[in-house]
Amino acid sequence: MNRRTLLRASAAGFGLLAARQSWAASVTSPGGPGAPGPRNLITDVAGLSVGQADDPRVRTGTTVILPDARATCAVDVRGGGPGTRETDALDSWNLVRSCDAVTLSGGSVYGLAAADGVATWLGAQGRGFALTRQKGVPPSPIVPTAILFDLANGGDKGWGLDPPYRALGLKAVQAASHEVALGTAGAGYGAGAGSLKGGLGSASLVTADGMTVGAIVAVNCLGSVIVPGTRRFWAAPFEFGREFGGLGPAAAHVQGEEWGLAKADPGARKNTTIACVATDVDLDADEMKRIAIMAQDGLARAIRPVHSPFDGDTVFALSTARRKPPEGAREFVVARLGAVAADVLARAIARGVYAATLPPGMAGRAWSQLPAAGE
Repeated sequence: MNRRTLLRASAAGFGLLAARQSWAASVTSPGGPGAPGPRNLITDVAGLSVGQADDPRVRTGTTVILPDARATCAVDVRGGGPGTRETDALDSWNLVRSCDAVTLSGGSVYGLAAADGVATWLGAQGRGFALTRQKGVPPSPIVPTAILFDLANGGDKGWGLDPPYRALGLKAVQAASHEVALGTAGAGYGAGAGSLKGGLGSASLVTADGMTVGAIVAVNCLGSVIVPGTRRFWAAPFEFGREFGGLGPAAAHVQGEEWGLAKADPGARKNTTIACVATDVDLDADEMKRIAIMAQDGLARAIRPVHSPFDGDTVFALSTARRKPPEGAREFVVARLGAVAADVLARAIARGVYAATLPPGMAGRAWSQLPAAGE
């Protein structure tokens, strides 16, 4: 190699090193592990409240995630049997790319009507999408919705021409607050997690530099949330304190198709885990889409198997835009928030099943009824 070639190669190498150092300097360091918010609920995200309503006779319910104002929203659907409403409106190449509320509901296709009650209430408050505000022309509330199948849980489904879901949606949104009942509540009231009682879970994390991420989930999965032969949750490595029992990770090795307490006889549309993750960081629709995609990994960390042809797994992601992103590479901020969202969602899944109890007369067993010897 002659001297001129060597100098050119050295200059290129120094240029690449400088570029890497410049990028590294622009990355915001997490600065620590973070911790759950004061409630350890999705409502730790500023600008969010949650309303729930359930019907013990029907063994079903509805959960509404209500931002204080329209929020940027995205969705990722992975299950093979989804039931959704207004998810196309959230595509970044379409007009709206935001929502006035998100609804999670039991009831399979009937449960989609819960959004009617939510939209009616929002419209009466003057909330909704409108290109121009005109007297006598109501706005159009955008209420993306996902449902789970709880029709075969033994409740009274003989509703004829009057399913309860519109009324449940209206009741839920009117009850919105910062408190969230976990377990057998809201959209998780009639849910089943594998062959255990499923439920409604929520969790949060505040990063060391102040960004907040929360998750809420109705767990009604084909797969099992616990390691076969134990009471220990797949999500145990992500647990804070004793938020779902504090048993720690299992030492067991699981091989092949050993699914443990999964549903033994899956059927189309009979399962589904539906969730919403949220952050207070101001991000656009494309960035929230990436967070929704990454958050789906939380399902894989907490449920085995997941995203099957029999599940309708759907995750919404919304931003209340209360906080500017930290200084530095914006893409790295998105990566951080997506990773946190996956962990928080895994914790929320375990918390929902951990807190679940059997409604009166419902067959099956809850996690709390498993023998302690299986720990």
